[in-house]
Amino acid sequence: MIHEILIVGPLQCNCSILGDETSREAIVVDPGDNISRIVSTLEKHHLTVKQIIVTHAHIDHIAGAQRLKQLTGAPILYNQNDLPLVKMMDIQAAWLGIPTPEVAPPDASLEDGQVISIAGLTGSILHTPGHTEGSVCLYLPRQSLVLAGDTLFSGSVGRTDLPGGDSRKLIQSIHNSLLTLPDEVTVIPGHGPKTSIGFERESNTFLQ
Repeated sequence: MIHEILIVGPLQCNCSILGDETSREAIVVDPGDNISRIVSTLEKHHLTVKQIIVTHAHIDHIAGAQRLKQLTGAPILYNQNDLPLVKMMDIQAAWLGIPTPEVAPPDASLEDGQVISIAGLTGSILHTPGHTEGSVCLYLPRQSLVLAGDTLFSGSVGRTDLPGGDSRKLIQSIHNSLLTLPDEVTVIPGHGPKTSIGFERESNTFLQ
């Protein structure tokens, strides 16, 4: 598997490009900004985007999705429970002092257990509400990898003081959906360095 992580936007969101070396099909996760860099990386690997996945509808994760769709034709997928956040994108932009990006409802909603598949690459959606109502993670069992959005970080967890946040739900989601994964699974958070399920299970003080 081709896996490129690009740090995009003013809040340094981890955008993942997941591609299959044989089919050259790709999934882009959380294209929050810097779409030209994302497109250049896709072109470098001769990849064609088949799906755009947004882990949650905070501006730093979704702001570039519509632009990437316009350039590639790929559908945008995120959980419909985050539509209220999309409707207040102007307010989110004002928090950061940036122009309001073009956003839209998802082409399809991501639901818990849903299979995400391109030629040569298959994963499943874990619905992990808490950071937002619609937060999801993408788990790739064959690659022993989970893209955790802003649900779980290295040594920390997602903040819950923004609209849609719920600290009880967040901890419950992590315990029920993420800590049930094998210890060796690598975690790519929405921001910051990667970690592993086993390391967070043993050492993350927020989860004790």
